[in-house]
Amino acid sequence: MWDGVRTLTLSSVFVYYVAKYLNGPFMPWIVFIFVMGHLSINQLTRQFVNDPSIVDITGAQMILAIKLTSFAWNIADGQLPEKDLSEAQKEKVLKEVPDPLDFAGFIMFFPSLFAGPAFDFVDYKRWIEMKMFEVPSKTKSDTSKKTPSKSVRRIPPSFTPAILKAVGGVFWIILFLKLSTIYYPSFFIGDEYTKYSFPRRVWTLHMLCFTTRLKYYGVWALTEAACILAGLGYNGIDPITGKASWNRLRHVDPIGVETAQNTRGYLGSWNINTNNWLRNYIYLRVTPRGKKPGFRATLATFTTSAFWHGFYPGYYLSFILASFVQTVAKNFRRYFRPFFLDHGDSKPTSLKIFYDIFSYLATQIAFTFVTVPFIFLDLESSYIVWYRVYFFGIIGTALSMAFFASPMKKILVKRLNKRNGTKKSKLPPSQNTTSEVEPILGVPPLTEDLHLDIVQELNSLVK
Repeated sequence: MWDGVRTLTLSSVFVYYVAKYLNGPFMPWIVFIFVMGHLSINQLTRQFVNDPSIVDITGAQMILAIKLTSFAWNIADGQLPEKDLSEAQKEKVLKEVPDPLDFAGFIMFFPSLFAGPAFDFVDYKRWIEMKMFEVPSKTKSDTSKKTPSKSVRRIPPSFTPAILKAVGGVFWIILFLKLSTIYYPSFFIGDEYTKYSFPRRVWTLHMLCFTTRLKYYGVWALTEAACILAGLGYNGIDPITGKASWNRLRHVDPIGVETAQNTRGYLGSWNINTNNWLRNYIYLRVTPRGKKPGFRATLATFTTSAFWHGFYPGYYLSFILASFVQTVAKNFRRYFRPFFLDHGDSKPTSLKIFYDIFSYLATQIAFTFVTVPFIFLDLESSYIVWYRVYFFGIIGTALSMAFFASPMKKILVKRLNKRNGTKKSKLPPSQNTTSEVEPILGVPPLTEDLHLDIVQELNSLVK
């Protein structure tokens, strides 16, 4: 255990002094390289040594990596003119390096130390100074008669929401303990699984993936409950209901994942804080100011996400396949969904329910296939399980991509144009997928602009 404490302390002390004494644009990159390198060494040790007697610290180190790299960027932003900062950067910027005690409290905040959720230093500081709980006196939650222009410092009671979140976490864990005796990885490698029909194999595999997610639901709910009880999960007062909101550190939305009808809904509800870190501190940071994120940003984000998780081959199989699944899902949504909406006001037609059912089943089944390597980790086991379900996810994705690369895509566009009465299809905002360009777990969909950017980048490298 003390080795783990020493590991966390080493990274933290290094980053603190680098941020304090090394000014300039390269400071956050030095921090990033050191932190990710240190994490990678321990990930490789865990993978190849695999000694049960050694306490695995990589989970806590993964959370620490998010905190430390974010901290370095926030310090670097504090050295820039305010006009050069985005609104998101202005919200998290740090004008000076905090004192060691505050920094240590931020790094070693116990409720989220081992399993997250991660957060920025500015949130921790506002919590410590109780500025987080300042709300305008005119909100419905304020029962005082003070002047509306002033603020009232009020700490809403957190016991009830924390208990409810903890009860939910215990429920997920109990359900995991029950289902894990029925659906466990070794069963899918054995001969008994091959006796099932294909539909039953897919269903059983889906239940394995669901069971695996349950332990994450449980652990993340318990850590979030601890943060809520401490007060750090507070996210202001709802101006409509007047009630306190406690979702600042929400890390997963189980209902959102299990009911998702598209890839963005599915992945956007999973590992939420990690997604925010990848978007704000990797994807957007490798992009030169004033330019649009392209292939380099995509590659950097994908690589960071993969290295952050570890070096098991299964991670990379899942990430790569997920990127293609996102591309296919984007195309289906863009070119098929409009047929189930009224072209005048974009209201659902009577057939929209069938599209919703199909998209729900397709999303859930596709990610059942995608997450198989994430569970089994090694190539051999992943291949065996994929083989036993006839590689339906890869075949379906490949056929879909071939379909959208064929003349059928032009036929769909023409029908959309004819249906909308325009020469060029202009999709309503609800049907547009440009928002999906931002990465989810480091694997943004391959848009046409991104494809062109990739070609240009490769050509420049060849030249």
